[in-house]
Amino acid sequence: MNELARRVVVALIGAPIALGFIWIGDAALTTLLGGMAAIGAWEFYRLARDSGAAPMAPLGIVLSALIPIAVHAHYLGVARMPIALVPLVAVATLGASIWLRGVEGRPLASTSSTIFGAIYTGGTLSFAYALRYHNYAVGDMAGALVVIFPLVLTWASDIGAYFSGRAIGGRKLMPSVSPGKTIAGAIGAVITTIGVAYALVHLLLIPKAQLAFTPVGLVIFAVLISVAAQIGDLAESLLKREAGVKDSGTLFPGHGGVLDRLDSLFFVLPTAYVLYDLLLIPAPGGR
Repeated sequence: MNELARRVVVALIGAPIALGFIWIGDAALTTLLGGMAAIGAWEFYRLARDSGAAPMAPLGIVLSALIPIAVHAHYLGVARMPIALVPLVAVATLGASIWLRGVEGRPLASTSSTIFGAIYTGGTLSFAYALRYHNYAVGDMAGALVVIFPLVLTWASDIGAYFSGRAIGGRKLMPSVSPGKTIAGAIGAVITTIGVAYALVHLLLIPKAQLAFTPVGLVIFAVLISVAAQIGDLAESLLKREAGVKDSGTLFPGHGGVLDRLDSLFFVLPTAYVLYDLLLIPAPGGR
């Protein structure tokens, strides 16, 4: 089975599962996000070690998995998370390095990579939960679609880049980071994302969630989501190049590991959250 076929099989299996967890939301979505965050953090810390750092991996993995749980508790009103908790965790991690790393264990690099790994995985993935219960999204249908919309746009961007890049070829986008990506692929990704966004808004978001964008807002949203997705892909490739590995893991055949599969979403999810606040409007004739 070639690489494209493996990708298709994994997507056909994984996509419905992910969409199901998004639809259910609450503890089910938290469990999915926490699990993916923990595995992603484990992969990240392995890359960090291969790059010469010495992250406190067990601590970082626990922190990464706890972030979606903390967000879930915050939205339930069980435990309000004060903003001061963020610097407190950072300095506590530095404090832990006194015993876990010491002077010879490069405590600055160790602490920095540990904290960044947790934010990069658990912190960014937690925005999927925040999107699911975004204040614009009233009801399960609207909440699920608010998450699914940027997810599908990310897939559209990836597909558009893949096929336009192979069909047109031409000048490489950033050969030192990702040799296979072309400028034509990047442009094709943006165009594909705009087209899919327009279709989804009119077929699903407006009639099912009573949410919309202005015409200009829709184009801005689609373009920035595609750009975020492509930067996320390149950023993870950059980490792998430094570590000297092809894939972050082997969990998904044809896709690599969690970081390989979710690299774009680490950038897309927080970007979508900000853009929704700026650009999303009630659909005309809706609530």
